[in-house]
Amino acid sequence: MNIVQLKSTAIPSPLAHYSQGVRVDGFVFPAGQIASDYRTGVPPEARADPARQTAYILKNLAAVLAEAGCGLEHVVKAQVFLRDLAHFQAFDEVWKQFFPSPPPRTAVQVGPQGLLVPGCEIEIDLVAAHPERGERRVLFVPPASYACQTGMPPEARSHPAFPYYSSDIERQTSYVLNDIESVLRQGGADLGRVVKGQVFLTEITDFDGFFQVWTERLPHVPPLTVIPVAGLLVPGCRIEIDLIALAPGGGINPRRISAPDLPQPFPQGNVAVIAEPLVFASGQLAADFEKGLPREARVNPNSPFLGTDIARQTEVVLTNLSRLLQHAGTSLERVVKAQVFLTDLNLFYPFDKVWKRFFPLPPPRTTVQIGGPTMLLPGCLVQVDVVAAVK
Repeated sequence: MNIVQLKSTAIPSPLAHYSQGVRVDGFVFPAGQIASDYRTGVPPEARADPARQTAYILKNLAAVLAEAGCGLEHVVKAQVFLRDLAHFQAFDEVWKQFFPSPPPRTAVQVGPQGLLVPGCEIEIDLVAAHPERGERRVLFVPPASYACQTGMPPEARSHPAFPYYSSDIERQTSYVLNDIESVLRQGGADLGRVVKGQVFLTEITDFDGFFQVWTERLPHVPPLTVIPVAGLLVPGCRIEIDLIALAPGGGINPRRISAPDLPQPFPQGNVAVIAEPLVFASGQLAADFEKGLPREARVNPNSPFLGTDIARQTEVVLTNLSRLLQHAGTSLERVVKAQVFLTDLNLFYPFDKVWKRFFPLPPPRTTVQIGGPTMLLPGCLVQVDVVAAVK
């Protein structure tokens, strides 16, 4: 299965080590786009205006998709990272102009540094299905938290008269998963066919309550990435869950691959799922949930000026990711999409130097700052989430 690299001369070339996008077996994965010309920063036509930045970004994404022979109308999945949720309305008004029939979308607020180019307010990450593909085996599911746009429903909140008799995060997780399951059933699928989960938490301390419900409802425990965010669109919402599930039919069943020899980012595994033609991996951190950061992920205290923690952690993360993909029968060379979450954007340059060594031919990539002071495992500075193609 060939991976076709996309390169449009109509948009600015990135400064960092990633490609504009790839096409693989009917799917198109552009890199996340920000409103930068990569020469002067934010260009004059997009400066200090979220609406103009949105238009600038979507025109560039349309140009990348055109290189693959498709357009914005073929987008099946969207993630929007905002530096400030106050910009959402201006963003959304422009979004509607580009997407009369909107795709499933997630929108979250990232950390105060936000995005890699100062002045950029928005980053947009898309996945498209090529129109030549007659059958879509993978079903991209809309984020269920949007069912709460009119406010937090009573069943997702503790009873005000009995606030100590239940857990808000458990109720919200159940509510969101119920909504996702109803959407899946409309497509003929169910939670048992989930091949990937991304969970956005406004309070990382809510992870335990979320995970208890998660493992009850999804006993097969698909690959998972947990991202702290600064805010969600509905006040009071503590969690947004973004899932990808395998659609029924076509004779394809997801295959779960365990890697017990690797560090476990949370209980029940460092796993990948093969859902041909793609492989979905667990988000990779440099630590194990029981053992913490290994020695090789930290600067030697006896040589504190030799190396950096972020470089060492990136090395550990990408080495472990390579081993996980090998368990799934593929490799880093087959990565078609990467998302990178950093605690501090000042760490990006040393991170990117290590990235170049592992990815001579870089995949499309999105990089944002998380919205909290810490990852799921304390001391971790970077998390990498990838999709790869089968061999």
